[in-house]
Amino acid sequence: MAGRRLAEARALLPDLAVRERAVEREQAALRRLACWAGGFTSEVCCLPPSMLLLEVAASLRLFGGAAKLFTGVVAGCIAQGHLPQAALAPTPLAAQWLAIGGGDQCCRTLDELPHRLGSLPLSVLALAAADEARLVSFGARSLADLLRWPRAGLARRLGPGLVADLARALGELPDPRRRFVFPELFADRLELPMRVEHAPALGWAARRLIDALCGWLAARGGGISECIFEFGHESGARQRPATVLVLGLAGATRDPERIGRVLGERLQRLHLPVAVEGIGLRAEAPTALAGHSRSLFAERGEGAGGESMAGLLERLQARLGDDGVHALSAVADHRPENAWRRVAAASLTGGRSPPSPFLAAALRHSAAGPRPLCLLAQPQALREQAGRPQCGGPLRLLAGPERIESGWWDAAEPDALGDVCRDYFVAISRCDEWLWIFRCRSGWFLHGVFA
Repeated sequence: MAGRRLAEARALLPDLAVRERAVEREQAALRRLACWAGGFTSEVCCLPPSMLLLEVAASLRLFGGAAKLFTGVVAGCIAQGHLPQAALAPTPLAAQWLAIGGGDQCCRTLDELPHRLGSLPLSVLALAAADEARLVSFGARSLADLLRWPRAGLARRLGPGLVADLARALGELPDPRRRFVFPELFADRLELPMRVEHAPALGWAARRLIDALCGWLAARGGGISECIFEFGHESGARQRPATVLVLGLAGATRDPERIGRVLGERLQRLHLPVAVEGIGLRAEAPTALAGHSRSLFAERGEGAGGESMAGLLERLQARLGDDGVHALSAVADHRPENAWRRVAAASLTGGRSPPSPFLAAALRHSAAGPRPLCLLAQPQALREQAGRPQCGGPLRLLAGPERIESGWWDAAEPDALGDVCRDYFVAISRCDEWLWIFRCRSGWFLHGVFA
């Protein structure tokens, strides 16, 4: 019970565990919660030591009404590791008093305020002990008693401050508040309640930092394509530097599920040299993130469009490594072996990459013949019998020839293809396979297979 001495508390509860209050960590947690609240509204106020004020009038329709938004805020606070006392009210001060009074109350109109506030005890006003005792001596037991008394008499006995607070709580006077300034860069650290020796177990704690990051991004109206996790190891005789994990994404996002899913894949392959005691997360300035309209009949999910492709690429890169996944981009070269190159996989999701992947401007021209989807790494020599190419039997030519003669400029360069002179045909085998073959001075060759 508040107000008891420590000796009295120990006498009532001998096994009481006492911890020193960490004010700096409390304020860091409050700032982290303010960043997380950016996912609901950009109008956030920090009221130290332990109160957060959200102005959500403009967010009610987006989150499906006051009840759903209130439930989401409370559930999100619990997921962040806090036990909130929350309230919803038309004025900031009324919301504070109702939250201090407890009960997770919702008051949506000004007309309800006198009744809701009247049930609260005098302790929610946080008055000086002498002023509260004086009110009790007047016969006041709750805010309902104060609201019934004449304001002029209260102002003469206790000063104008209490009367002004009552007027602000009831919406009779304006109550402007200083807004929380979201930082330009996101950097936060979370101390773990116990040591963690296996990397996959870090995901639950890292999710709190990810939620705070995504709230910060929502308030800034942007997304990130890269963030940095730092896993601080336990201190000892030989202090090890933090393990750094750079998390790359296929495209800018602020979806916590997407970031958490990629982190989980990376943690499965991460080896920790020693146990971890803290997690840090850093992100640079966000990039502008274009919004998208919701579907008329259903929510837009990960299963459609570029979002699904981005999620697939991120999972593959997390499992196979960044070098294990790439896209193809066409090059303005008529030689098939040189008509493409590897590019970053971001090109598949609309990221910054050479334009028009898979199709070069030169190959779009109507004079170009058909191109197979599968191209052999090296042309395969074919036998010739009675002037006809053989591949499991004689081939029947369907289209061609298409002359490709190019590459004289790199004939003298090492490891270059050099000048080629080929006549390409589309052929069909006895097994009804559509093949892409060519004839040159050395004979017939198989170069590709049509799907």
